[in-house]
Amino acid sequence: MLGTIRKAGQVFDLFTPQAPEWGVSQAARELGIAKSNAHALLATLSEIGLLRRTSRGRYRLGWRLLALSRSLLESSDVRGAAAPAIQELVHDHGETVHLAAWEQGRVVCVEKLQGTTAPRIPNSAVGAPLPAHATAVGKVLLAEQPAPGSFPTLTPLTPLTLVAPDALAAELARVRATGVAFDRGEAQPGLRCVAAPIRDGAGEVVAALSIAAPGPSFDARGEAYREAVVRAADDVTRRLRADVRAHAAPTRRLGRQRAAAAVPPPVVQGTSPPL
Repeated sequence: MLGTIRKAGQVFDLFTPQAPEWGVSQAARELGIAKSNAHALLATLSEIGLLRRTSRGRYRLGWRLLALSRSLLESSDVRGAAAPAIQELVHDHGETVHLAAWEQGRVVCVEKLQGTTAPRIPNSAVGAPLPAHATAVGKVLLAEQPAPGSFPTLTPLTPLTLVAPDALAAELARVRATGVAFDRGEAQPGLRCVAAPIRDGAGEVVAALSIAAPGPSFDARGEAYREAVVRAADDVTRRLRADVRAHAAPTRRLGRQRAAAAVPPPVVQGTSPPL
């Protein structure tokens, strides 16, 4: 059962904007399983709407994923808590803002709001993976992992990308010490970012918030961007902690009410308790 679920997860990893459609034989080769097993897996996922079978007998992602995606985005506590801060950052600075989270060893863009005056950033979109070692949000999240220096492969995206493990380890140590991370043109030429962590009620880093700007703008206003994104991330952290306290309060009250109800009424000396 668990093996089948893991294999289904690997099936979804096959589908990308560059490879949106897969045949049974292709999927079997890529997954390293028998063609009959691949057919059964793809057909089952198609039956429940997570994949859809084309007229040519090939498979694409199913429309049901759109409903699931909407449910995820609309119910995300971090995304909801960050929405006002993201809008304020874009309004005040005109630059593009990203919200990202860590998911199964990957950095995923959870929200993106295009800047009012900033050029478009084609390499980021909601739901898209972001390079952990080359982005500011990625470094914030990577720095919190148990063994952040053991990233398997460090792919250079620009001449400035950190690809030496020792250099990346030193960079992540600076992130943990200062509470902010920078992308100095490491993910996309000419683009710079600064990011800060968002923490939940237990103090764990659950997301990262960043401002992205062209090099000249960042050179002129980098410190203002840093201060703004730190304030915004701290504000989101306070919202998350307030939500936790708000949800915990009814539970505590209910617990006290149940405890009070469980205490038997006192017996007055010289009388018999009611039968």
